[in-house]
Amino acid sequence: MLVAYRERHFTCEECDENVGGGFDSATSEIVLCQNTINDQRSMNRVLTHELIHAYDHCRADVDFLRNIRHLACSEIRAASLSGDCSLTNEMLRLKFGLKQHHQTCVRERAVNSILAGRNVSKETAEKAVNEVFDSCFNDREPFGRIPYNQSSAQMSYKEFMNRGRYYGNI
Repeated sequence: MLVAYRERHFTCEECDENVGGGFDSATSEIVLCQNTINDQRSMNRVLTHELIHAYDHCRADVDFLRNIRHLACSEIRAASLSGDCSLTNEMLRLKFGLKQHHQTCVRERAVNSILAGRNVSKETAEKAVNEVFDSCFNDREPFGRIPYNQSSAQMSYKEFMNRGRYYGNI
């Protein structure tokens, strides 16, 4: 049995082969799956995904365990903002589409993440995702935009660094 330590926020563990990582809200710990993450790009994506869950946990009064809509919202945000649905990842999965493809991928990934972590039906997961999709998909904090690539991620960082820059000395 793994003992959780308050000062430790990351752990590497063996996981189910369908999972890359997880966020444990009870211990505020991010789990990285050493047996399923096999390159730096995957590590960055999984870490970003789980950090979005940690961010949601810190900024809002969420209950991932008892409120499936809270979980659905965080999964939507994590799928959209982490690179899970990047064009490169979708091409590697042999999934293509043009119109609304990012939104379709985000919905699918959010439903699959809920199913991987909760014992609920696919219909229940889809209903939760659909109920909160618009507001959660449009919530792009802390990035301010969907970072589709390295260039847009750098723009997000620059915008973050400039937030409030001109408001204090007027």
